[in-house]
Amino acid sequence: MSELPVVVSPASLDRAALQRKVVRTLVGSQVLSGVGMACGIAVGALLAEELSGTEALAGVGTTAQVFGTALITIPVARATAARGRRVGLRFGLSLAFLGSAIVVLAAVVGSFPLFVVGMFLFGGGTTANNQTRYAAADLAEPARRGRDLSIVVWATTIGSVAGPNLVGPGKAVANALGLPELSGVFVFSLAGFLLAWLVVDRRLRPDPLLTARSLDDAARAAGGTSAVATPAVPTPPAEAVADPASGGVADVPNHDGSMRRGLAVVRSRPGALPAVLVMALGHLVMVSVMVMTPIHMKHGHAELEVIGFVISVHILGMFALSPVVGLAVDRFGGQRVAMTGGVILTVAAVLASRSQAGWSGLLLAALFLLGVGWSCTLVSGSTLLTAAVSTDERPASQGLADLVMGLMGAFGGACAGFVVDRYGYGTLAGSASVIGVLILVLAMAARRRVRAAAA
Repeated sequence: MSELPVVVSPASLDRAALQRKVVRTLVGSQVLSGVGMACGIAVGALLAEELSGTEALAGVGTTAQVFGTALITIPVARATAARGRRVGLRFGLSLAFLGSAIVVLAAVVGSFPLFVVGMFLFGGGTTANNQTRYAAADLAEPARRGRDLSIVVWATTIGSVAGPNLVGPGKAVANALGLPELSGVFVFSLAGFLLAWLVVDRRLRPDPLLTARSLDDAARAAGGTSAVATPAVPTPPAEAVADPASGGVADVPNHDGSMRRGLAVVRSRPGALPAVLVMALGHLVMVSVMVMTPIHMKHGHAELEVIGFVISVHILGMFALSPVVGLAVDRFGGQRVAMTGGVILTVAAVLASRSQAGWSGLLLAALFLLGVGWSCTLVSGSTLLTAAVSTDERPASQGLADLVMGLMGAFGGACAGFVVDRYGYGTLAGSASVIGVLILVLAMAARRRVRAAAA
């Protein structure tokens, strides 16, 4: 049976109260799904190496997950545009749950191809996590958009930091259930995704995107400006379609969530394209270095628990400081924070390139800074993109942004294994530092264009 979206009347809406409820709900789902995602990230490369029998394919599992994140964004964006955030988030979490189950099965039967399929679907969890940050911005006041978005990003800290540290308990669970040791943490992934799905299903009512559209429709009908969206240029006119009741035409909003429409929106809205590129390049640097760090540590005979600890610190850097990043975006502007992110990513990559194999304080600092730099590019880019497009354009343009992010991450993960196998971890990290400089240059150019336009 098709469910009807729950939307409140604009006249009776307490927008501030609803936004607080939305943020609380999204925080809860992020904590739970963060556990699911981080568990898989911590051992994905090690399980891939074990099942494939070669270190050269160690990055394939994480690459499949990142590639899955990118492609799953396409149906999630379409579902979100047509039926709201709640439906899109549930779809991504459902695929992640299925992927976790397939990974466990692959470990039991010793099938590397089945493992790759499971990790591809596992990427739906990251898709849902990525789209959740946009849901936090749908009803946010423009002056608080960066903060509200970053609070939801921050919530992932709790689950994501706990996840890699479940590697030890995961081995105990695996032994109790008769499963291979490295597959035990994916049992925690199953639980995390299921609970996150229930939180979204029960608590994300009314839907923030559908409510934002209602507010925009009411504002347009009253001849005023949008109550939610603050596009950088005037909102384009609604599409004209046949109205069978009147025999003429009627104006209806464009709820097309396709990537083709997203590309058209990003190309036509000032500031949208630089925002997408900042996020995508930041993701490329982070994924390419992070995915091969467990292998770099294993070369130095680091214990599994120590590897999990380093990844936890990296994830702490990704999410723990995001509220500070959000405040900085609202206070100083997204372009400045994006520039800062480029600098931090460059420093992190250089430090990683100079670290010895195995455990070292230098590598720990590099991975923490790698996460902080990624947070700066993600929060600033997401906020800039949301501000640059209207409410109806958000699912398509945001979906395109996450698709490009995912593809860049998949490219980085695929290349990382080859580079480390042939040239070493230091060469990989050194190459990533060049991309960090490119982010800085891109953000500086975008800031100059904004200042010139204002002048």
